[in-house]
Amino acid sequence: MSGPDVTRDGVQGARPGRQAPTGAHAGRRRRRRGRGRGEQPMVPDAVFSSYYGKPVLNRPTWKALDIAGYLYLGGLAGASSLLAAGGQFTGRPGLAAPAKLGAAGAISLSLAALVHDLGRPARFLNMLRVFKPTSPMSVGSWLLVGYAPLNLAAAAAEVAGRYRLLGSAATAAAAVLGPAVATYTAVLLSDTAVPSWHEGYRQLPFVFAGSAATAASGLALVAAPAAEAGPARRMGVLGAALELAAFRAMKRHMGLAAEPLEQGGAHRLLRAAEALTAGGAALAVLSGRMRDRRLAVAAGAAWLTGSAALRFGVFHAGVASAEDPKYTVVPQRERLRARGR
Repeated sequence: MSGPDVTRDGVQGARPGRQAPTGAHAGRRRRRRGRGRGEQPMVPDAVFSSYYGKPVLNRPTWKALDIAGYLYLGGLAGASSLLAAGGQFTGRPGLAAPAKLGAAGAISLSLAALVHDLGRPARFLNMLRVFKPTSPMSVGSWLLVGYAPLNLAAAAAEVAGRYRLLGSAATAAAAVLGPAVATYTAVLLSDTAVPSWHEGYRQLPFVFAGSAATAASGLALVAAPAAEAGPARRMGVLGAALELAAFRAMKRHMGLAAEPLEQGGAHRLLRAAEALTAGGAALAVLSGRMRDRRLAVAAGAAWLTGSAALRFGVFHAGVASAEDPKYTVVPQRERLRARGR
């Protein structure tokens, strides 16, 4: 392929077989080229390449199914707690019951996926030895420890049909923690050095919040009676609007680090997520106007699937950005150049 040659250290050099000018002759050539155009650089701009082409960052060792599933199920659980509390306190038991059970099941599976990725349950317990407010991992671990028992208590009271007061209190407390559970994983990803996660730190929590709302609403539309599904439908439409708008804003502000979101398998997943989220919103609105249960179930399935596709797409894009060193080094150089260094 034609073009300038790049050395192992990433510096543009002369073509093979052509002797680079040296000494006074080189100086005269530079002076002739520079007449009338001001000073010219003595050394050409370096072309980027990493040391021996190796990645600057280690590839994340998290298992895709475990951690992307953990991200998805945590969002589903957190937003379902809000629907459970809303259904309970507005006299919609048909909405509250599946939301409670869904939240309990999702957070249990989320914790199982996390522990499976860690390898041993003791490693999760080791994260509870200290509480560090500046660490999203530490805060998130303690958040899960407080949140999961509340959901299990609320679901158990619902299934048993007893201890109503205890179940109501647990549902309300879980709803208070639900938004944090639904979004703290975005802060956790953004706190890493992985470019396509870190550069989206401003908008990614809003993307995950909208995605969690659509997932929980999708579960409710599938499981709740149509007559009681109004709050889920409205929350899902708002969540879809938030997710789509925040995701597009995130890509605009990420610069070069947004490229992995537009490439390969991550791009296909994220395009599918956008289509399913928007399509689910349209079906949900239509189901509300026509009072058609089949449309509601279709909307719920689209939202559940779209939310999962978003989390898996974001995960795979981050892994791809860590494997290519340009997403780490080039933005750093641009920031230094902007500061005048």
